[in-house]
Amino acid sequence: MPKDEALMNLQTSVETGNVALARESAQKAVDAGIPPFDAVNLGLAKGMQTISNRFDEGKIFLPQIVAAAKAMDAALEVLEPKMEKGDADLNGVIIMGSVKGDIHEIGKNICCAMLRGAGYRVVDLGSDVSPDAFVEAARANGASIVGGSALMTTSLYQQKDIVRVIRESGLHILTIFGGAPCTDEWVQEIGGDGYSASGAEIVKLVRTLFSDSRIYTLHGWMQFSLSISCMQEIEPHLTAPPWYG
Repeated sequence: MPKDEALMNLQTSVETGNVALARESAQKAVDAGIPPFDAVNLGLAKGMQTISNRFDEGKIFLPQIVAAAKAMDAALEVLEPKMEKGDADLNGVIIMGSVKGDIHEIGKNICCAMLRGAGYRVVDLGSDVSPDAFVEAARANGASIVGGSALMTTSLYQQKDIVRVIRESGLHILTIFGGAPCTDEWVQEIGGDGYSASGAEIVKLVRTLFSDSRIYTLHGWMQFSLSISCMQEIEPHLTAPPWYG
């Protein structure tokens, strides 16, 4: 099968929520020698972008997004085992989960699908995830972002605990949050780094955070968030620049 046709079929499978076509097209892409990362970014991701655009325009609704996510997952089941180490990490690693005390996952699952479609490696911890579990997963997977979803007012304060525990851990990780009772104002209040109201917005948010050159002041000198993983290694050897106050 020609490369262009295989990629188009992957895109179509997501746009139509066709699980069987997604699985078949992913296998044909592998058989055709298409690098798995290209299959994701040039095929599946385009389909998910179409879904995101249609959702923003009010042309489709939750059932279509869920169907697209299932098709994406079916294709990834075929592609991920073929990926070379580091392929799925190229755009970044993100830890996702519903916070402790919250068992709702549909919104979080949609966000995970959108992020995977955009080429990020997403580690989905599921539901009822404690702040410590988020930290442990971030450390184990070398993640740069942790995302916590809360659908209930009673579980919303777990997001604040996630920020606190991450800071206490010493890891330089960004945090993003969402869910029905969550707001941008709340995320700013608890010291989070980003708020996403829906799966349609989360890719744009994450891309902004990964490309952001915001400066963090730490221990009397300046640290750039773009160098998160490197900074963990070189921080002990840094001294304040001569011009610093």
